[in-house]
Amino acid sequence: MALNYDDINVGDEIPELSKRSISRTTLALFAGASNDHNPIHIDTDVAKAAGMEDVFAQGMLSMAYLGQALTNFAPQQNIRTYGVRFGSITNLKDKITCTGTVIEKFQKNGENCVKLEVKAQNQDGNVKLSGHAVIAI
Repeated sequence: MALNYDDINVGDEIPELSKRSISRTTLALFAGASNDHNPIHIDTDVAKAAGMEDVFAQGMLSMAYLGQALTNFAPQQNIRTYGVRFGSITNLKDKITCTGTVIEKFQKNGENCVKLEVKAQNQDGNVKLSGHAVIAI
């Protein structure tokens, strides 16, 4: 479905993206895909030696999920900016849900654009990361 700038309003939400519970397999697969092999994310002994209860997700995993929510809304080539601030650690068994809300409509460089406030949170409502994205429509 093609997006129409005139049909988008401040306050509109992009389609929510919910992911399955994060498992050790998720972390191992993401380590391979991202080349982030930091042992604190895949080795329980290393995580415990660092004072953690267990391994935890790479921060970029939640950012990748949020990026997927953006590309479900608009084609990748329409994303002009995307930035986040990491809020808290994503643990094993967390189920991440990604959301976005239109907070501004504007024109820049001859393009119609929307600015989104985006976030990824777990099943308990704990925000794992939040940020903004600008999408050309």
